[in-house]
Amino acid sequence: MTGSSAGFRGAIFDVDGVLVDSPHEQAWREGLQKLMESSWADIKDKTSYRPEKFTSQVYHSEMSGKPRFKGAQAALEYFDVPDAERRAQEYGDVKQEMIVELIESKSFSEYRDALRFVLALKDAGVLIAAASSSKNAGAFLRLVRLDEFAENEGLDHGFLTEGYTLLDILDGDVSGRDFEQGKPHPMIFLAAAEELGLSPEECFVIEDATNGVQAAKAGEFQALAIARADDEEALAEAGADIVVTSLDDISLDAIAEGRLEGKSAV
Repeated sequence: MTGSSAGFRGAIFDVDGVLVDSPHEQAWREGLQKLMESSWADIKDKTSYRPEKFTSQVYHSEMSGKPRFKGAQAALEYFDVPDAERRAQEYGDVKQEMIVELIESKSFSEYRDALRFVLALKDAGVLIAAASSSKNAGAFLRLVRLDEFAENEGLDHGFLTEGYTLLDILDGDVSGRDFEQGKPHPMIFLAAAEELGLSPEECFVIEDATNGVQAAKAGEFQALAIARADDEEALAEAGADIVVTSLDDISLDAIAEGRLEGKSAV
């Protein structure tokens, strides 16, 4: 399956897990443990929750890519927490306090393969949009300095003036908006394409979560899945057009022709 015969004109990036290795998973995990050891201690034995059971697999399968309180409710339902819908508000608020502290202390890192890919796409004239369910996405993007990254990598990009960030490189950004339906519904990606002035067939989506891949395919986008958590099989089963473990492996020549292919396929 291919995109536009004239080549892809837009790339829509999820943020957490694609562009940055965010501390969301850490904040969710530590937030639930905090609640279970304090105000929720009286219900702990009524649940299936144990700290060691909150694994990366649970985070990616149940929470990743969902709006804050939907993600909170999904985790609480997974661990059989009573009255999960009501408790999701408190859990989400505790997690948010933790994530703000972690962001302000820059307790996260950017994915270098993703930054190289973004810069290469920009050089090729492809429009870039961010489409994350997280309301914290902008805070991450403002802290990633592309000018410093390019200098450290020995890359020459004339448009990278001093202080240039990931947020500055975007041609569109719908992150953190309150959409009527979240992923796996395609609404967020359709809005991003509209903001770029492009049709779905002219764009491709870069995702690390199965529900994000499903959302892209539901919107008739091409889906490039980056497997950051040894989940290649799950991403392929979700419908990804290609799954890679590094965005350095994607052929820019194929993108110019409207295809998602690995470099070895060209």
